[in-house]
Amino acid sequence: MKKKWAILAMVSLLFFSAFPAKAAEKKNDRKWQDETIYFLMVDRFNDGDTKNDFNVNTQDPLAYHGGDFQGIIDKLDYLKDMGFTALWLTPIFDNEDPGYHGYWIKDFYKPDEHFGSMETFQKLVKEAHKRHMKVILDFVANHVGQHNPWVNDPAKKDWFHEKKDVLNWNDQKELENGWIYGLPDLKQENPEVKNYLINAAKYWIKKTDIDGYRLDTVRHVPVSFWSDFSKEVKSVKKDFYLLGEVWSKDPKYIARYNKAGIDGFVDYPQNDDLRTAFAKSDQTLSWLFSDWERNKATYKDPYLMGSFMDNHDTPRFTSDIVRNKQFPGTRWDIALTYLYTSPGIPIVYYGSEIALNGGQDPDNRRQMNFRADKDLINYITKLGELRQQLPSLTRGTMEKVYEENGMAIYKRKYKKETTVIAINNTSKSQSVTLTGKQLENGKELRGLLGGDMVRSKNNKYQIILDRDKAEIYVLAAKTGLNMPLILSLTAVYTAFIVFIIFILRRAKRKKS
Repeated sequence: MKKKWAILAMVSLLFFSAFPAKAAEKKNDRKWQDETIYFLMVDRFNDGDTKNDFNVNTQDPLAYHGGDFQGIIDKLDYLKDMGFTALWLTPIFDNEDPGYHGYWIKDFYKPDEHFGSMETFQKLVKEAHKRHMKVILDFVANHVGQHNPWVNDPAKKDWFHEKKDVLNWNDQKELENGWIYGLPDLKQENPEVKNYLINAAKYWIKKTDIDGYRLDTVRHVPVSFWSDFSKEVKSVKKDFYLLGEVWSKDPKYIARYNKAGIDGFVDYPQNDDLRTAFAKSDQTLSWLFSDWERNKATYKDPYLMGSFMDNHDTPRFTSDIVRNKQFPGTRWDIALTYLYTSPGIPIVYYGSEIALNGGQDPDNRRQMNFRADKDLINYITKLGELRQQLPSLTRGTMEKVYEENGMAIYKRKYKKETTVIAINNTSKSQSVTLTGKQLENGKELRGLLGGDMVRSKNNKYQIILDRDKAEIYVLAAKTGLNMPLILSLTAVYTAFIVFIIFILRRAKRKKS
């Protein structure tokens, strides 16, 4: 009996070891630029605990819908399986009703009762960490809810700027001192206010072990505050990430907050070009390469910028696609291919994996639906897998190889790895011939999305791509007939067949 199992184990080992290992090794020294972020609105994602469904009305887009911490815990494997390595959550602090979105804070030290307890949130972070996923919280330092107890507290009268709306959005002083959307504007230059906000931010890191903050309305708060804030929160936890929201089309203006210690920013200037490029076919992609060159020259570490197609403050990208009478799945496929393979951290807004539609706020915050077509989910999963396997996609140089009227080819290089990405953003099949000046001679391009194979011939590579398609290639040595592999496979199969015959004959003899 022992002999039989020994033979079986040996044959199995030979059988499985005969297949080649994965081409790319998994990165061990993980950096923030290697992450892929899933951004979700807690209330609109998943209801995992009906016990905290207070004042829920799923038919009212301005009311609570029931999403909570437990709902996120229940879907962590769903998110991990798609390749997401970090979660960004809208503010979870106690809000005044009906602040389903989290931006009308009432108490910075308590989780909102609609989302669950502190213990459940701590469990959420632990469960995410078990799956090697990081957690980013949205932090609001600019304002509080209209009915926050501080507003009518005489002892905190000097915690707020004078009640004045922002009239001139190009005046920095007004931006920092004015009340936006009627929300009480905190006076960060008051040491009490500054210390309160910084201590609250440090409290959540210590209490829950979160990994980063997305900083809301950064340009409405003085740069000096952010300098102190960044220094203090980063002293609590190593490699703590700060992602700033500076809603501006001017990269130089955004970069001034980079100097204050904020690591990266949601890239609004790039977002305009992304949406224009991919909302319909036959749009040039040249502006996207210009965006990268600009980012490289502007930011301290451009690889830490957050690339996105849409979010909770913009109409859904799907609405652009539908307005242009295009097929959402196809448009999302090639848009996400660029997002995942260009420098920066991809931020995917919840529901993008099912091409969720929606216009202006609050229509862009619809309830998530998990019963959907899996084609786009499968495509995102493949992109996520490749992004984790190929260091060149997250750390490599970026070089445009070809671009003409929407047909683009670019390459990423990191150490000895070269990845070539081809995107056909046109309504016709395209053929592009690359020379030895553009790619190293005598090799082959192995397609990892569609399985395409392009071998160097006469020192040229001919890439042919169908309309509205993309391919991710790895440049590798040419393959031929692998005789050692063929012989080893033959030996394995022969041994396996002999073993089966031996077992069958032995069983027959015993039966006789």
